[in-house]
Amino acid sequence: MFARSAHRCATLWSLLALSLLVACAPAQQPAAPSVATVYQGARLILGDGNVIDNGSFVVQDGRFTAVGATGSVTLPAGAATVDLAGATVMPTLIDGHVHLSTTREGLIDDLRKRASYGVSAAFGMGMDGDAVPLQVRDDAAPGIALYRSAGRGITTPEPGRTEVPHWVTSEDEARTAVREEAARGVDIIKIWVDDRNGQYERLTPALFGAIIAEAHANNLRVTAHIFGLQDAKDLLSAGIDAFAHGVRAEDIDDEFVTMLQARPAVVVVPNLPSRGVATDLEWLRGSIPDDQLQTLIDAPTGQQAALDAFGIQARNLKRLSDAGVRIAMGTDGNVPWGPHIEMEDMVASGMNALDVLTAATSVSAAYLQLDDRGVLAAGKVADFLVLDANPLDDITNTRRIRSVYLAGEAVAR
Repeated sequence: MFARSAHRCATLWSLLALSLLVACAPAQQPAAPSVATVYQGARLILGDGNVIDNGSFVVQDGRFTAVGATGSVTLPAGAATVDLAGATVMPTLIDGHVHLSTTREGLIDDLRKRASYGVSAAFGMGMDGDAVPLQVRDDAAPGIALYRSAGRGITTPEPGRTEVPHWVTSEDEARTAVREEAARGVDIIKIWVDDRNGQYERLTPALFGAIIAEAHANNLRVTAHIFGLQDAKDLLSAGIDAFAHGVRAEDIDDEFVTMLQARPAVVVVPNLPSRGVATDLEWLRGSIPDDQLQTLIDAPTGQQAALDAFGIQARNLKRLSDAGVRIAMGTDGNVPWGPHIEMEDMVASGMNALDVLTAATSVSAAYLQLDDRGVLAAGKVADFLVLDANPLDDITNTRRIRSVYLAGEAVAR
């Protein structure tokens, strides 16, 4: 009895002491907001098609809080200032078509490399077969590019090629594949509508129609790998949301342009092929191994097939751009500096530099449904590049990166 009473008293004294400690402890204060930083005097390419020749902006807690002409932006009390006179600032680049590593370590490394080249987000197009890429997407680790994923894409059986995509031969199989990807939480459905130079049966209008209808019923968009013009027209008629390539087999016609103009929400990600001509790659020296750079420099050029293929797609891109079609930017591979090459090729196709920069920022951000990125504007996440030269003068000046910021923090390069 005495032992139980003593134990009870000890317990009561312990509880009393604990309550006194809690009562006397200082109340936890909310974290103070970080000090604002004002960046002054740069040319601002806003990402929405507008430019401020001498602009300033304020970053606090990872977001832009003010953007405007220098002199019109109020400097917060106690703000740090950064002089960017002579520099150009633009939003980070967003790649709307990639095929990255699928291991956790490899994918994170791919996304880290992209950040170092000024790319803040990338869209995996249909080759993410297991859960790891979607987990990396959801983790959204700081200091690396964001990831979005189409999960496993959908095509007809293609023996001898990758088995990651769903292979479907009936409308029931097609709808089941969509539902499986929807349950995984993918960001878009990717389909391939291509016979691979006559090797396989392509998805028929009945099959891709079922895929598109089922995806829309699950609040998912659909993007299509295409090659031919008639397939592109049939996909538009079926309600496709985006093209993961431009038409590559032939020059487009008036009917196709008119169909796209009637569907202004449809996005075209051109993914241009190599131009087939030598280009300056010295800007990569020091960022990749010398032997890898030499291999790129020594790559053969001038083959007529490459020149012809680029010519078709360049003419098609220029025509769509002139017609006001929504153009995004994508690279179709795993080259972290690829967006800088792609933008050079887009300008070589006849697009003006400002339209190309808009495609690679705000339009691509909207395509990835990153509504708080892609533009230098108050309230948006402060993802931006500081460049030592003006890409409106020469699009290759996007490669002259002084610094990269993600959510207001400088990225180690």
